[in-house]
Amino acid sequence: MSRKALWFLILTTACVLCSCKSFGVKPKPLSNYENVHNQLAKMESYACESEIKIVSNKSSSTYTIRQFCKKTGEYRIETLNPEMLSGSVTTFDGTQLSHYNPRIRGKLSIAASGENDNVETLLTTFLKNYEGSDEVSVLAGNFDESDTTVLEAKIPGEHPYFSSEKLWVDNKTLAPTKLVIYDPDDSERVVVTYSRFEYNVKLEDNVFKLGNAN
Repeated sequence: MSRKALWFLILTTACVLCSCKSFGVKPKPLSNYENVHNQLAKMESYACESEIKIVSNKSSSTYTIRQFCKKTGEYRIETLNPEMLSGSVTTFDGTQLSHYNPRIRGKLSIAASGENDNVETLLTTFLKNYEGSDEVSVLAGNFDESDTTVLEAKIPGEHPYFSSEKLWVDNKTLAPTKLVIYDPDDSERVVVTYSRFEYNVKLEDNVFKLGNAN
């Protein structure tokens, strides 16, 4: 390419860029799914309060809990209701799983064993399953105008009650609103309804030790 032709190309490109700027050309807005995906992808930690309904073959039980969790795996789960379980705390600091029962003032700690330590009611566990699943889907009535985006994933293993799960995320706040776990027959086994949720809270290491409050 001659020097004259090169300068012509540079000038033409500059004119095109200036023209785009003068006419206010804007990048295409992200879809609801892209916004939700980006928010979840940059999540490093979260804190929330939620109601958890656990359904067995004959009955169901409901609990109100508070969670503090890091993307790296550490978590703290505090039971608020029912009253007979209020004050129970379960923590995982990355190596050790601990539980405190205020009724007997007893503490139990065991070393983590690996994959079997996953807690399916944690948002971080859902994301791990979603990212690692070959069978995932994104659902919404009208994909870009609905109130929520729904992510679905398979749960690894052959658990008799935990086969797949869905996460509902509010398209405006980008906060999760509900997480449902299904058995192989597509019956609801666990329903997590979030009442308060906060992304990327600062969590010190002592949060994940028993005897320390957030």
